[in-house]
Amino acid sequence: HEGTLNDLIMQSIAAEMNLSETAFLEKRGNTEFNIRWFTPTTEVDLCGHATLASAHVLWEDEIMGDNQLLTFYSKSGPLHAEKRDNWIQLDFPLEPEVQILGYELKKHLEKALQTKIIYAGQNRLDILAEVSEECLFRIEPQFESLSQLGSRGVIITSPSSNPAYDFISRCFYPRVGVNEDPVTGSAHCFLADYWHKKFRKNKLCAYQASQRGGFLKLEILQKRVLILGQAITTVSGSLLI
Repeated sequence: HEGTLNDLIMQSIAAEMNLSETAFLEKRGNTEFNIRWFTPTTEVDLCGHATLASAHVLWEDEIMGDNQLLTFYSKSGPLHAEKRDNWIQLDFPLEPEVQILGYELKKHLEKALQTKIIYAGQNRLDILAEVSEECLFRIEPQFESLSQLGSRGVIITSPSSNPAYDFISRCFYPRVGVNEDPVTGSAHCFLADYWHKKFRKNKLCAYQASQRGGFLKLEILQKRVLILGQAITTVSGSLLI
C-alpha cells in the first residue's frame, strides 16, 4: 500500500479477507519493506506463508527484479526472501524450545487433543507436541480448550512414514482466530529446530497435513532456517478505502 494505514484499517481488511493471515507492506528502501501480518482477529509477530506470498507478488508484478534479494522488517526482526529456481527461499529465525511443558499443561493439552502425547515443549510463540503419525491424521481438537493454553497456537508433529518427508505436522491457532492453518512457515521455525536435533540433519523435507496441505524444504544455518516454498497468484485487484 502507499501511505500509512492505521491498525484499525489493517485489522478490518484482514477480517474482510478472512484468511489465516493478511500481509501489509510499506516500502522503506530500494528492496526493503516493512511488513505486518493480521489474522481475522489480531496481529501476529511472525508469519511465513504471507511473507512468501508478498515476495511472490513483488516479483510477479515486476515491482522488484527476479535477481533482487528482498528484506522485510518485522516484529521478529529482518526477514529475507530470494528466488531459487522455481522456489522462493525465506531466511527466518530459528525459534527453539524454551521450556518443557509441565504436567498440568501437558494433561490439559492431551485432553484438548484427545490423544496421548509423546513429548511437549514450548517456545516464545507456540506449543509443540509430538504424537504418533496415526494420531496426527485423525485428531479433531477441542479448539476452545486449545485457546486456553496461553500460547499463540499448538503444533502437532510426527516422523513421516512417507520417504518423501522427514516429518509431518498440523497447526492450530484458535486463540488468534484460525482453527487450523493450511501451511505455517513460522511454525517450521520451531519444527526445524526440533527435528534437526532429533534427526541430526541440517536439511529436512516437511509436509503440513492440513486439508489443503503443503510441502516445505528446510535448511538449518546456526540460528537461522531457510524455508523454501512455492506460490501462485489466484486473484488480484484493488481496494477502495
